[in-house]
Amino acid sequence: MKTSRLCAAGLLGCVTSLVGCDHATKLAAESVLRDHASVTVVPGVVDLAYTENRDVAFDAFARLSLHPASWLIVAFGLAALALIAGTWIRRRRAAWPEHAGFACVVAGATGNIIDRAARGHVVDFIHVRFWPVFNVADVLVVVGVALLLWAHARTRRGAPG
Repeated sequence: MKTSRLCAAGLLGCVTSLVGCDHATKLAAESVLRDHASVTVVPGVVDLAYTENRDVAFDAFARLSLHPASWLIVAFGLAALALIAGTWIRRRRAAWPEHAGFACVVAGATGNIIDRAARGHVVDFIHVRFWPVFNVADVLVVVGVALLLWAHARTRRGAPG
């Protein structure tokens, strides 16, 4: 029983650290990039450019001509986060890739929910050409989903954790 509590504390510490990294990068982007031209990291490929996203991923609401209030997006995000966390708790005996995936998804979602609740928008600053501007929390969600898919595929093949 003590080992499972230690694992849970470690995973919570991991999520908290990832949320902290997300917000540290957003604060740095705001202080360095806001009201300034973008900074080229890899010419023609990657720039750092401060933006405020008042929509959701890929401007989905704007594309549908919807403009929900920020609090409604936060409420939906919290509901989704609760569902994900509940699933994670039920899967507590899963292999490490699944736990890592859940930790990344929860951290990424939490980072963006906190941003939207505190600011009314999400700070984005990483711009890979031909792709919308995004942030560390978005990367965490994508990496987490990839890990969950990989863990699911391993489980279906009967691979050990």
